[in-house]
Amino acid sequence: MNKKIHIETLGCRLNQIESESVAAFFSDDGFTVVMKSITSKDKEDSDCVLCVVNTCTVTAKAEQKARRIIRLLLKKYPSSIVVVTGCYAQVNKEEILAIDERVVVLPGRVKSRLSDVPAIVSSVLKESENNVELVQKKIKEHLESKVLFKPVTDTSENPFKLATDTFLHHSRSSIKIQDGCNCRCSYCEICIARGKSVSLEVSEVLKQVEKLISAGQKEIVITTVNIAQYKSEYEGKSVDIAGLLEILLNKTKGVSFRFSSLYPQIVDERLCELIKDERVRPHFHLSVQSGSDDVLLKMNRPYKAQAVIDACNRLKAAKKNPYLACDIIAGFPGESDEDFKATMNLIKECGFTWVHAFPFSPRPNTVAFTMKPKVPEFVTGKRVDELLEYSFDSKIKYIESLKGTVHKAIVETSHNSNALKMHDGKKVVHAVSDNFLHCVVLIDDGKEIPSAGSEVDVEIVSPLVDEIRRNGEMEVLARLW
Repeated sequence: MNKKIHIETLGCRLNQIESESVAAFFSDDGFTVVMKSITSKDKEDSDCVLCVVNTCTVTAKAEQKARRIIRLLLKKYPSSIVVVTGCYAQVNKEEILAIDERVVVLPGRVKSRLSDVPAIVSSVLKESENNVELVQKKIKEHLESKVLFKPVTDTSENPFKLATDTFLHHSRSSIKIQDGCNCRCSYCEICIARGKSVSLEVSEVLKQVEKLISAGQKEIVITTVNIAQYKSEYEGKSVDIAGLLEILLNKTKGVSFRFSSLYPQIVDERLCELIKDERVRPHFHLSVQSGSDDVLLKMNRPYKAQAVIDACNRLKAAKKNPYLACDIIAGFPGESDEDFKATMNLIKECGFTWVHAFPFSPRPNTVAFTMKPKVPEFVTGKRVDELLEYSFDSKIKYIESLKGTVHKAIVETSHNSNALKMHDGKKVVHAVSDNFLHCVVLIDDGKEIPSAGSEVDVEIVSPLVDEIRRNGEMEVLARLW
């Protein structure tokens, strides 16, 4: 049997970082690592000995998708044990184990133990290389005895062990500086799944950033569960997220920083003064959830709607024409037509370029699970559709406002654009701009095709309207400058 594994990742950017780190551990041990998502069209492959599924529990749909992927992996990789980890694995272990006897569950809070798995699998393959059933049995036995034997605590174990400066599946690098959450939002299971808030020491953040710079990275995404809860010390002083950003800007060169998410209450004058630095990307995603103070109170969110408006105004004062995005939950229990109208008014006043709209999904073990009155599904669906329609129009309008402007971008993939009929015969690369636009970048004849991970200048040509309205990945036609 070959040393081959498959990794599937669902959910947040933290999961993506952790999966990349797991991939690096296996790759360093001589394994071939596949990170392309499995599909029903893929052929059966008996060479794969292990699959890892890094799951999400934010919504019931995320859990349903995880179960579908697990069953598909079991079918497509008949020789493989499937290790399921992440937030879903933390909160609903028994449901996952019931899927198949070849499934092993590693709760999300001990996900770091995956770093021990490559050596275990390698040892088993050496002992029983050509006996598939024996390999499966021994891998499962070893995982259960050597990886799952310790108790799971209320805080993630070694939460920053899964860190890497090698990214197999992403061109843009990330660093996890905080994990867990001390808040108890009434709808959210993440505080249960990931445990109490923990922060990476500033000195360790600097070490990891320097490694990424040495590896040639031009952009680093600062990633957290709850960025407002980042707390550390440096040179005898207390450091919050603004303090950390100041240290990073002062102590490093040649790399830009992007926040994965911001909370409205931390977007103050001090942070925005630092955000003015050209090395901070002009793209900000705010965790908002609702524009109604009544709903925010029921959600147990630590701010009111005015704090969101103030945060957006400060960000727009700090950066010229930034890309502003937010999360909105539609159909929260008791959300009236007036509450939803307040949300629509808020996103329009703030001028959000994009809204990640989600229908409310009741999660077990949360206060909102039993809240009433429930909003009918068809009403929630209409509200999500209205939010999406606003988002499509807003993004197109935003891109139109950028025509002819030049932006920094990180190249993601290179290929020939014959598949894109409107550019038949033109060479293109895919890239993500400083303001988080996913660009199809035309390469004029005679120009060298840039490599993945490199930083280039691109001129915005036009929005890809049909792609945007299909909620496709690519949003902008651009040209290499």
